[in-house]
Amino acid sequence: MQWISDIFLSHSSLQAVIIISVIIAVGLALGKIRIWGISLGVTFVFFAGIIAGHIGLSIDPTILHYTENLGLVLFVYELGLKVGPGFFSSFRKGGMELNLLGLGVLLLGTAMTILISLCFGLPIGEATGILCGATTNTPALGAAQQALEQSGLSASGAALSCAVTYPLGVVGVILAIIVMRKLFIGQDTPLSSPKEDPDETFIAEFKVCNPAIYGMTIREISSVVKNKFVISRLWREDNVSIPDSNTVLQENDHLLVITSPDGCQKLKVLFGMQEARDWNKKDIDWNSIDNRLISRKIIVSRSAINGKKLGSLRLRNHYHINISRITRSGLHLLATPDLILQLGDSLTVVGSAADIEKVEHLLGNTAIKLKDPNLGAIFIGIVLGLVIGSIPIAIPGISAPIKLGLAGGPIIVGILIGLFGPQFRLVTYTTRSANLMLRGIGLSLYLACLGLEAGAHFIETIARTEGLIWILLGFLVTIIPVLVIGTIAMKICKLDFGLTCGMLCGSMANPMALNYANDLVPGDYATVSYATVYPLSMFCRVIVAQLIILLLV
Repeated sequence: MQWISDIFLSHSSLQAVIIISVIIAVGLALGKIRIWGISLGVTFVFFAGIIAGHIGLSIDPTILHYTENLGLVLFVYELGLKVGPGFFSSFRKGGMELNLLGLGVLLLGTAMTILISLCFGLPIGEATGILCGATTNTPALGAAQQALEQSGLSASGAALSCAVTYPLGVVGVILAIIVMRKLFIGQDTPLSSPKEDPDETFIAEFKVCNPAIYGMTIREISSVVKNKFVISRLWREDNVSIPDSNTVLQENDHLLVITSPDGCQKLKVLFGMQEARDWNKKDIDWNSIDNRLISRKIIVSRSAINGKKLGSLRLRNHYHINISRITRSGLHLLATPDLILQLGDSLTVVGSAADIEKVEHLLGNTAIKLKDPNLGAIFIGIVLGLVIGSIPIAIPGISAPIKLGLAGGPIIVGILIGLFGPQFRLVTYTTRSANLMLRGIGLSLYLACLGLEAGAHFIETIARTEGLIWILLGFLVTIIPVLVIGTIAMKICKLDFGLTCGMLCGSMANPMALNYANDLVPGDYATVSYATVYPLSMFCRVIVAQLIILLLV
């Protein structure tokens, strides 16, 4: 039976795969258990790794660090790729506010760390390790260790204080989310996404009864209003038609218009009157509205279309159809001529059955072609992210250069490629299930290795009074800034609960808490908020970790 012992205890590639797989499997199974209605999900993989490390299981250190880094890079890159298409629009609409709140979490936690060091006489290296563990930021720990070594100090204290405070750093943000939900929303109140997302479209019916626009073409009307809109159908007496830019509007015309929620009221003033019928219900049978026109969703699956502007295809002129809106990554986008198409976009097309079939042939509409992710784009992006993360950034007054690291570089490149890749004909599309799978694998590998690494000396350290003090201080550094800024975000800034959770998780560099928030809040709003805040917060935390050491030693 020696071979069984070798499989689990003797360091080898096979043994590493088995140990990591067992940790992940056990952690995921235990993560499904609900206590007081709460389950930790994939976060439990981290604690399973700690238990495995405590009972003496270990793997080759080189394989451990490689797998941990691979998992982290894969997770953050796929996260960036997912939110890239909607990242900058989110930043313009409210990203500045989210980032300022995220920096508030960072500054409050840093101030508490400095006070703790001064009041308790704690060495600044160990205090910085507590900050890194409380904020679950291993790149910041690496930067702090480098600064300690450059100052001629030992970095072991920082690593150990980070390890023992890390678990409650993970749990603390989750507990804060639970507390905020109970205080501000109610535990039994179902959560929903924001009702009026600025990226969402809104459908309304208007009656033309404004004499100022009688006899004007749609092109002329569009040139005098700032709001973007698409007229899907025009009813004139008993006839229905698809209008184009040269269509002249007449009194009593009825228009089916797709616009933004904010633009609806302004268009009501423009056209004259809005009909009461609700066109945004999910159960509307669009094909029963009239006999001659039908509505159909067409998926862009031809690679030749990827990266082209919608207006350059001249679909309306060539096929006499209208595209009312485009669905991408769960967002409903207005079909404006300057919108750049991507593989996987779902176009809502209105027209005759014969014309729509021609458009289907042009765009592809073959979903099976999109089932296989473009692995080449994924690994090219990872390489670029790692290169950018390794670029030294010189900060005046600091001898050591700052780097974005393994987490910062890939998520930034993932966001940029997800948004701008199609303009360079780079196929970045992955199905939602493929993206979730890659993110889940990456996060599970990262947590399993992180827990296994911390578990060896975890119980020994917390058994000492010094370790218990570290844990308590770390928990305070975790939960106080999150609760304070979270309260400000929801009560003063009036942010939605999902956006607040994503902002807090991003500012704390806590993907495990983000996963918990995503289980609570429907949609991708928490993820988009996380990705909006994470790059700047992570970069600032890396800088702050080094500044604390270099300025206070």
